[in-house]
Amino acid sequence: MATLDIAAAFLPNRVVSRHSLALIAVIQLAVLLVLWNTLPPAVFPHPGEVLTAFREMWMIHGLGAELCASMLTSVEAILLSAAIGLALAYATVLPALRPVAGLVSKGRFLGLSGLTFAFTLSVGGGHPLKVALLTFGMTVFFVTSMSATIARLPREKFDYARALGMSDARITFEVVVLGTVDEALEILRQNAAMGWTMLTMVEGCVRSEGGVGGLLLNQTKHFHLAQVLAVQVSILCVGIFQDYLLGVLKQLFCPYASLKLERG
Repeated sequence: MATLDIAAAFLPNRVVSRHSLALIAVIQLAVLLVLWNTLPPAVFPHPGEVLTAFREMWMIHGLGAELCASMLTSVEAILLSAAIGLALAYATVLPALRPVAGLVSKGRFLGLSGLTFAFTLSVGGGHPLKVALLTFGMTVFFVTSMSATIARLPREKFDYARALGMSDARITFEVVVLGTVDEALEILRQNAAMGWTMLTMVEGCVRSEGGVGGLLLNQTKHFHLAQVLAVQVSILCVGIFQDYLLGVLKQLFCPYASLKLERG
């Protein structure tokens, strides 16, 4: 039965049990580790070297403290971007404010490096500058996705709410705000992942407060491949943990969202 279940995983549009998917993931991970060991050390350090480098980075270079500092910066930027992004997206129910949200969404084509000078003059340097850059980078994408979600709301939902005698304010709250909570949390989750990848670049631009980004660039500068990979794996693990927590948050507040998915 398990063999048939695993075989079904290689066919399109099949529902596979969690145990079979876990077994497939373990096999793929084992294959990845074997391939990792066969690569030339000059190109990709072996797992033993990376573990040694990780111990060195943690004990000597303060990798744990830098990860905590970066995580706090990320959380602060996530909360700010969510507040600003939701306010701008919900404001699109007013036709007069839609151009504002549209203009903000176009900011996703701007590079953060070119905005450092403007944000430095506005908020100063150090921690406020890092948070401002990261918040901007996340907000423009949040507004884009959330505005599109609101624009896709079926007209029938608004008509039904009007038929119930709701006021415009009540319709906005019931249909737009409460009706998109699950999608808002999913967009927040995706933007948090993007923000975590942008964080190393932001911390590379603003090194006065440290952070894992500055640590990573220092090791890259000296071409310490094992140390670079150790830091990258740490960043990956923390990012996955952050994504998992946001997924739990979504499941906690919106358990009905998973009912629409075809999953085993």
